[in-house]
Amino acid sequence: MARIDPGLHRELEKFGAVGVTACMNCGNCTATCPQSTDNEVFPRRIIHFVQAGMADKLRGSVEPWLCYYCGDCSETCPRDADPGESMMAVRRYLTGQYDWTGLGRWFYRSPAFQLTAMALTSLAVILAFYFLHGPIVTDHVALDTFAPVESIELVDRIGFVILAVLLLSNVVRMSAWILRSDSDHPVPFALLVREFLTLPLHFFTQKKWLKCDADSEPADKSLASRLAWMKSTRWVRHFFLVTGYLSMMILVEGALPQFQTDAIRPWFHWTRLLGYYATVMLMWHGGSFLLGRLRKSDPIHKYSTPSDWAFLVLLFSVALTGILVHIFRLSGLPMATYVTYVIHLAVVAPFLVIQVPFGKWSHMAYRPMGVYLAKVKQSAREKLDAATGELAPA
Repeated sequence: MARIDPGLHRELEKFGAVGVTACMNCGNCTATCPQSTDNEVFPRRIIHFVQAGMADKLRGSVEPWLCYYCGDCSETCPRDADPGESMMAVRRYLTGQYDWTGLGRWFYRSPAFQLTAMALTSLAVILAFYFLHGPIVTDHVALDTFAPVESIELVDRIGFVILAVLLLSNVVRMSAWILRSDSDHPVPFALLVREFLTLPLHFFTQKKWLKCDADSEPADKSLASRLAWMKSTRWVRHFFLVTGYLSMMILVEGALPQFQTDAIRPWFHWTRLLGYYATVMLMWHGGSFLLGRLRKSDPIHKYSTPSDWAFLVLLFSVALTGILVHIFRLSGLPMATYVTYVIHLAVVAPFLVIQVPFGKWSHMAYRPMGVYLAKVKQSAREKLDAATGELAPA
């Protein structure tokens, strides 16, 4: 028997939902949504779960991760219930539910708690450098003497393992809840294997987002039209942003000894090119998203929670302080390089420790996993229906 939580809609309001009680379940949002299908009916179904207090159903739903928040549903809602923002709030709520430590729920529900956690993380980095830094060379830049790359890499690897365990364990909880939610169509292990490539495909491309941009495709095939389309299309901007911080992760987690070095690399060295690419993408697109939230010109930027701001500010600051370290090092300014390097790591630490496993970054893992699980469940339904004669076998 499903348990009912009559206060679920009030709980969602703490995660940013603004119009759940105004919804009359007319279905206009579902009819408008380019991502909704016969099997994944949203936002209507999800809002009904919230209104009815069906917390177990909500936790087992894959639909929130299939929404890319184009804003069409909110713009056309006859009740101004803002279903798109409700779906965003549900994703924040689910991120907190998947997290077995409970920290994710605290971060989203209490901006003060999140800010304090980030400040303490930054302070820990600053204190560690204050007491443990290497010799300070002032006649030339010797960053590897001040902060030995072997020590930084060791701490980096240990942190990466911890974060990976936290995030992957949360993904396992998410998967278990979603796969158990449809007991009429059990999922064979073979289907999980057969559809597995769906996961990396959508992780790296987020190509379902193109459905939301279908109406904005260029009217003609000219280069000018294509460039204008690329500039305005959210999928393109999001793709470059994602590739930017994936590039940053590759350099930090996989090539730190080559990336953080006192040797002056030629400008065309692969680590410098990848670093420049990451910097431009993070500052350009991260900055544009920050401006969008400041101006509130799009429906998707009408409301912003502290967690939204924290993610974008940290992302932009990581790129800004990183390129400043590079500029000061090339300019031969030792103290400016060392101080900025400490500030850089004091910004990187809360981004990795808080945003990656508990905050907005974690949707990078949950969204492609949701697309993958939706595909698996669809295949399971088709297989069972074919076996029972409801659907002719292919």
